[in-house]
Amino acid sequence: MALKTYKPTSAGRRGMTGATFEELSKVAPEKSLLMPWRSKAGRNSRGVITVRHRGGGAKRKLRIIDSKRDKIGIPGKVASIEYDPNRSARIALIHYSDGEKRYILAPSGLNVGDTVKAGDDVETKPGNALPLASIPTGTLVHNIELEPGKGGQLVRSAGNAAQIMSKEGKYVLLKLPSGELRKFHY
Repeated sequence: MALKTYKPTSAGRRGMTGATFEELSKVAPEKSLLMPWRSKAGRNSRGVITVRHRGGGAKRKLRIIDSKRDKIGIPGKVASIEYDPNRSARIALIHYSDGEKRYILAPSGLNVGDTVKAGDDVETKPGNALPLASIPTGTLVHNIELEPGKGGQLVRSAGNAAQIMSKEGKYVLLKLPSGELRKFHY
């Protein structure tokens, strides 16, 4: 994800950067993976404003993201890299060989046309999903499960990665983006 810099026409503009969006595919989102998302605009169940200064903005739809990556052994091809208004990270549309389509979080280094796979015996490269036990020490990972099989819950935003520090018995020691060292069961 490349960044563009703005001319310092005012104090607020000085040092300001933004995304260039050049890595995105020029396609519409996959309709079967979209859900309606209604903005609550800071209102509770009675319709009373309980949080101020919320509301307005562009209408958004929710993209269904595959955080479990449970299509073990089935190769998929990256059809497009897309923008998601609900998160900072880019998402990738995957066309699996059995005909199913799913969105995944797109790591840096994943391009249109690449092949991704999930399983124990796949190679360690961007886009592939492996158990923590199968990934070599020192590798940067994202979309980490707190419990095996539950789906990724940690390190999901753009530019974030955790590093595998060591393996001890049935646990993997990860250095999270906050600097915390934490053990994860695999």
